[in-house]
This record gives sequence, C-alpha cells and structure tokens, in this order.
Amino acid sequence: MGEENILELKGVSVHYHGVKALDGVDIALKKGEVVALMGPNGAGKSTVLKSIFGIAPIDSGAVSYKGRPITPVVHGMSGLGVVLVPQGRRVFTSLTIEENLEIGGFSIRDRSELKKRMDDVLSAFPALKTKRKAKARALSGGEQQMLAIARGLVAGPEALLLDEPSLGLSPRMVKEVFAKIREINVKRGASIMVVEHNIKSLLEFVDRAYVLDRGRVVAEGAPGRLLEGGILEKVFLGKLEAPAG
Repeated sequence: MGEENILELKGVSVHYHGVKALDGVDIALKKGEVVALMGPNGAGKSTVLKSIFGIAPIDSGAVSYKGRPITPVVHGMSGLGVVLVPQGRRVFTSLTIEENLEIGGFSIRDRSELKKRMDDVLSAFPALKTKRKAKARALSGGEQQMLAIARGLVAGPEALLLDEPSLGLSPRMVKEVFAKIREINVKRGASIMVVEHNIKSLLEFVDRAYVLDRGRVVAEGAPGRLLEGGILEKVFLGKLEAPAG
C-alpha cells in the first residue's frame, strides 16, 4: 500500500438549505487502500462522496486528486479516474447486462477497447458473465449490486466510491459483495472508499475507517483501534457529546 493520497478533502464544508452537512472535514484515500466512512444517519457520510464527485457544492475547503486541487464536476470525474457507484443499485433494468456495462464506458470512444474492457470486467463477475444478454430486471438484488459495481469498473477507475453497497441485501450476499470489493482492490489496484452502515461485516475488509457524527470526523484509524476505543458505540447510540460551536 502506497502513501500517496489518491483523493483528499481538506477542511471541506457543505450546506444544504441552511443546514451544515459537512463541517471542516479532513479525509484522505491513500493509494491501494480500502477506507470506510461510518456513522449514523445524517452524519454526512454520503455527502462526503457527493462533494468529491461534484454533486454536493462545497462552501469551503478543497478536494485534491493525486495531490492536485480539482473542481469536482460530475461529468468529468470518470475521465480523471474517479467513479461513484451510488446507493440503491441504480442499474438500468430494461437494458441487458452488456448494455449497462456499455453505459459505464461512455467516455471510451474506441469500440474495440470498450469491448475488451467489458470482457475483462465480466471475467471478475462469473454470475454476470453467464447472463450477459439478460435484462437487468431478471437479476436478483445481489446480482444487480454486482452489476452496478461492474459498470463502475469499465472506466478503469483508480478511485472507486461506493455508497451503501450492502443496502437491502441478505447477510450471505453482503459477505459476497464485501469480498468482491476487496478482490477489486487487490487484483485491480483500485483504491476504494465505501460508505456503510453494516459495521461488523465491513470492518473485516477495510484498512482504515473514518467515523463521522453531525458532519464532523470524530475518529479515524485501523478497525481494531476504533472497536477497542468504543467510539462506534458512543456515536451510534447518540452518546457522543455535540461539539461546541
């Protein structure tokens, strides 16, 4: 795992309709690692991903990619090497698996290169490969989540952002999805930032985690250290004192 920061947020604040969703947040994703963003509903986890991707407008602070400040714009992030897989398995159910993957490679103009990348991605998802001509609506919830992740990989991202990938899945499927995330990290070299509620399962797969509460980072470190420190229980049970100011 390298020390280079692929993505970094420094002092990022975001407001929604007068409400402070992020308050001076510092977060980094290092090259080759898997980082979790954890915290209760409304903590600001998904807003972090949206601010990186240009969906949530930043009031103050900065986002950097590979050490260079960027102005996040949705349609330009994929070309940079940053891909977001949003919450809710947003696949195109009326399209086939192949057609969904083609959308993931919309920025690739060379059709032969696109086909090569699609074949490469499908090799990592055997269950999808055997059904590549099937409509996405025929897939199970877990398979649709795998398709959403596979679609994100077609662009060959260096940084993959995942928002609640286990949402609505069975415990068995959750394990499969998290194992696939780690496989993508190890075999494809993608640095991954994942927002999750499923703490116990997720912490087995990540290198570091940030804990957010009320729009601020309240803890950061290796999973074992966070578990031993008891910060997760305080945050999720609402026992952490609100910061002054």
